Amino acid sequence: MTSEDAVTLADPTIRKASMLSNSLLKNAQQALTTIAGSGVVRRRLWCVAAMTIAATSSATFPATFPSLLNAAESNRPNIIIVLADDLGYGDLACYGHPRIKTPTLDRFAKQGLRLTDCYAAAANCSPSRAGLMTGRTPTRVGIYNWIPTYSPMHLRKSELTIATLLRRAGYQTCQVGKWHLSGALDDASQPQPGEHGFDHWFATQNNALPNHANPFNFFRNGKPAGQLDGFSAALVAAEADRWLRESRRPDSPFFMYVCFHEPHEPIATDPQFAKLYPDASPSQAGHHGNVSQLDAGFARLLNTLDELKLRDNTLLIFTSDNGPAITAIHPHGSAGPLRDKKGYLYDGGIRVPGIMQWPGVIRPGTVSDTPVSGVDWLPTVCDVAGVEPPADRTLDGVSVAPLFRGEPVRRTKPLYWQFHRAQGDIRVAMRDGDWKLVAELTSPRPKPSGEIAEGETEAMKQAELEDFHLYNLRNDIAEQRDLQATHPAKFRELRDAMIAFHHDVRNEQPLWPAWEWPRYESQHIVWPAYWKPRKK
Repeated sequence: MTSEDAVTLADPTIRKASMLSNSLLKNAQQALTTIAGSGVVRRRLWCVAAMTIAATSSATFPATFPSLLNAAESNRPNIIIVLADDLGYGDLACYGHPRIKTPTLDRFAKQGLRLTDCYAAAANCSPSRAGLMTGRTPTRVGIYNWIPTYSPMHLRKSELTIATLLRRAGYQTCQVGKWHLSGALDDASQPQPGEHGFDHWFATQNNALPNHANPFNFFRNGKPAGQLDGFSAALVAAEADRWLRESRRPDSPFFMYVCFHEPHEPIATDPQFAKLYPDASPSQAGHHGNVSQLDAGFARLLNTLDELKLRDNTLLIFTSDNGPAITAIHPHGSAGPLRDKKGYLYDGGIRVPGIMQWPGVIRPGTVSDTPVSGVDWLPTVCDVAGVEPPADRTLDGVSVAPLFRGEPVRRTKPLYWQFHRAQGDIRVAMRDGDWKLVAELTSPRPKPSGEIAEGETEAMKQAELEDFHLYNLRNDIAEQRDLQATHPAKFRELRDAMIAFHHDVRNEQPLWPAWEWPRYESQHIVWPAYWKPRKK
């Protein structure tokens, strides 16, 4: 099937245009075919057809153009990004886990497109979310580490987010769940979700406190929500349900950013989900049940969309912010066959589940091994919504919408990660096709912490790369065999590209003042009863 056939058959608006003269419809379809070949998704194409028809014969059809533009507006898809927290590559049955029960996500994968090589934008929370929201590598925008409560680090007002771009284009916007792109949700000196494009938001600064049960630290549109009754995933899904039913207007499309807290520490699991694992230890049942709790929250979101008959015109993206934490209290997360975990730049820290569904556009049951990163979501969403991505700044991702049609993604530069406070020696990584290059930095290595050390960000701007290692992920998914000696030409090519990329990012990254971490979170966490060493 050609691009023209696919567009014509898929979009009911084009079928309605059969009443127009053959010559006018031919002009419209020629415009559609030209743009479809350049990778722009079908939902934005009818507007071009309308303009073509109007320009061709405005005298003959004086009322056609407005009606066609209205049809184009009504056909723009809704877009939902669902983000899990610390969900590892191997934590779902559809990615190979033998025990964890996630029936909704497994069914969702069968009905959509499952990505085998999906990456987060970073190896921990805040940087990953910054990359997702801006389409820019997190170090470039100044989010170098997870953001503790009261930290001065934040996503600056000058950054453009998916929500801002879509709101400007007429989308309604809603964020529910973990925000983690500012130091406090009541700090007027830092931009909050509303200033980054969200009409409605219901958020925690970081984790739900004192844990996932009955949290007290949600804010709704800038005001404290008070002590809530229930578990985090259910609360987040309920807020999404309320907004979709009571606040959303039916006359324009919406963008929703749903950020579940599960299975990030401090875990608290509804007993109904822990009981799904009767043979597990309390710790394992807590972790596995927490993933099932996430699945149930996702199920409620899908049920709401189905009840409101919104599913067919909605692009849904599900992914995670980084690899599994694998902590002392809950050492049960899985990176599958990948090396290491959250905090590392080997694939275990950054490769994550990625599933997309768009009825009528994405063929059910498809699987892609094309590398996709969190920085790709902004260009992809812009492509789908017919919005021009920012041209006044460097974007590090590209639209992956061609995957919807089974076509290749065209990149002009490799995927890139940089994490100054990474665990292990490796602090920079880059993927180009099947090849992955990793490197260390010459700057001092700070210990894992939430602080901003004196001179830390200044040292980052002076750092150079050193001690490279080259892997072929197609043949060595666990990143065990360094191939730079046997592939010297490829090594030199990627090393030079990484150095250039690093210098470009380094030149743009901002500075933050030194800041001492007050450890607000640890003073308010309540750990489960089965964790005696840290029980409050």
